[in-house]
Amino acid sequence: MIKILNANQVEDSFFEGRDFGTTIDTVRQVLVDVKARKDQALHHYAAQFDVSDPEVFEIPVATLKAAAEKMQKETPDLYNSLCLSRDLALDFAKKQRESFTDFETELRPGLFTGQKNIPVEKAGVYVPAGRFPLVSSVVMTITPAVAAGVDEVILCTPPRVHPDDMARAEKEGLGKFGNALKGGKPYADEKIMAAAYLCGVNRVFACGGSQAIAAMAFGTESIPKVDVVAGPGNKYVAEAKKLVYGTVGIDMIAGPTEVFIIADSSANPVWVAADLLAQAEHDVVAQPILATNDRTLAQKVSDEIERQIQTLSTKETARKSIDTYGIIIVTDTLEEAVEIANRRAPEHLELALEAGAQRDKLQNMARDYGSMFIGHGTAEVFGDYAAGLNHTLPTSGSARFTGGLSVRMFLKTVTTLRVKEGEKGVKDSAVAAGFLGDAEGLAGHARAARLRLGQGV
Repeated sequence: MIKILNANQVEDSFFEGRDFGTTIDTVRQVLVDVKARKDQALHHYAAQFDVSDPEVFEIPVATLKAAAEKMQKETPDLYNSLCLSRDLALDFAKKQRESFTDFETELRPGLFTGQKNIPVEKAGVYVPAGRFPLVSSVVMTITPAVAAGVDEVILCTPPRVHPDDMARAEKEGLGKFGNALKGGKPYADEKIMAAAYLCGVNRVFACGGSQAIAAMAFGTESIPKVDVVAGPGNKYVAEAKKLVYGTVGIDMIAGPTEVFIIADSSANPVWVAADLLAQAEHDVVAQPILATNDRTLAQKVSDEIERQIQTLSTKETARKSIDTYGIIIVTDTLEEAVEIANRRAPEHLELALEAGAQRDKLQNMARDYGSMFIGHGTAEVFGDYAAGLNHTLPTSGSARFTGGLSVRMFLKTVTTLRVKEGEKGVKDSAVAAGFLGDAEGLAGHARAARLRLGQGV
């Protein structure tokens, strides 16, 4: 059962980033190995960790297209939903792209400064395919790269046994984790392949885990080296992204998912409980949190969680999350609830409040969150799937210093300087550069500036 605490009972550890152990030694060895042995190492780890070690890693475009056509024919509702999700995400990302403007301005007479936003040349995205293949993450990682104007977007995702190889796998008892089918055709989760095709990815590789991150960071004979890597994954993938940062750019180090709901007596306990459970079913270490100034609502939500969880197909996972990490915090005021939320800096922040001055005030007070969902009808799951927002968001308190995945990840903001010789602003800059060079003991700097003033060596 979810814990109900008074605000003064919340421990300081609640506001700290959550650490679930290190995998650094294991992952570092994988990175070193892939960098040195390239495809050979990828085959080694596929045989060790996956159900399939395909003969080649790249999945043909025809296979991706066939997966999309199969989805359209067999599950048209899913196909149409996926297309809507893609279109909304792409529209939102294009609007973000418009906000990154190029300009040149004359700061002082003759001194022209500017900026340009240039997309990276190659982007790599990773999409896991574990218990629940994250088809929506295909949309969220590819669309901002496409909107940014990236030349080539590649996707890596864990391999699966190709239908053409299934008979051999069954006959030989292969195609299982730890007993991979070797030498088959490259294949992946069908929904992920279909989504990749619909979202306009350039190339897809059946390669998973930390070895896929290494492949995109360093490049192999099959998988090209990229400029940035984005996308979710398990703790090994997260550790790999952390270790390759600097060789490539990364979006963020994502930890277990979390939601923080602020609600008052106007909230519907059925909806609030459903939103908490929606977060809890992600992972046994997911964290569902409710803060309210209404103790009666707190108890109603707790009771409703117990009622709804009984019919949830993901009950086992949700149960562990709710019992271990779930918290309902009873505060004296809603302002106190927002202050707690700001300290926690949650991935998702819901304001389950009626429209009005009070909600507006609280919305303006909130400053540390990945995405905010405003009002009773605004379910967080809308943002997960089909509302335009990107669902790849900062966790474990990192919303204090970064936002979620966006078109910004795939753009470089570079600056330019141009001068008109002889103008006062240029002369003032050269004079200042000379004195500052002297102060730092950099005589060459000072000389280069003064030569522009006509002063000799």
